[in-house]
Amino acid sequence: MRFRDRRAAGRELAERLIDRQRQGELDNPVVLALPRGGVPVADEVARALHAPLDVLVVRKIGAPFNPELGIGALVGDQPPLFDERALAVLDLTADRMSVQVASEREELRRREQLYRGGRPMPELGGRTVLVVDDGLATGVTARAALRAVRAADPPPARVVLAVPVASVEATTALRGEADEIVYVYQPRPFESVGQWYVDFAQLSDDEVVRTLSAASPGA
Repeated sequence: MRFRDRRAAGRELAERLIDRQRQGELDNPVVLALPRGGVPVADEVARALHAPLDVLVVRKIGAPFNPELGIGALVGDQPPLFDERALAVLDLTADRMSVQVASEREELRRREQLYRGGRPMPELGGRTVLVVDDGLATGVTARAALRAVRAADPPPARVVLAVPVASVEATTALRGEADEIVYVYQPRPFESVGQWYVDFAQLSDDEVVRTLSAASPGA
């Protein structure tokens, strides 16, 4: 089973979340998308839940020989979060990743300025925060995002990670990082997020900005 595109995936994911909202499990929700791919998914979720939409910019840190292989992630001005096991397997250290970290932090700041335009993050204290992406493969970026949300002051009442498709390995590794992980499919074997979409075209910055501009902002 494959999703037609990210918006179709978002609508299916929203159906799972609406049931929880009706049961009173998603009190005072705010939806935080992980751009770029998570934005159209999160937009459908936010519309279905009648919740505000915002973004949490996270940058994956890729391996030197394969940028698509995520071995770490960055959020805001926080130190990079690395998958220590991946570093060991690849015979890498955090110090040896300094060039990649500097490059990704520069891109993170560019995107934060473009997507947020100086607007502060929404108030998360006492709310149910739904962190939404288009899929969960290794879980390294999701882990960084969830920890950033948990660190909000005052803290959220509940943190939910919601994705259309997730690997068994990632959901297992992220136990304890979120109060709940919601997904539509958890296929085996799982090679990449993109294989579960018919249309997995990369989004542009303009598409992200337009979606955020048309959505209800975080409050």
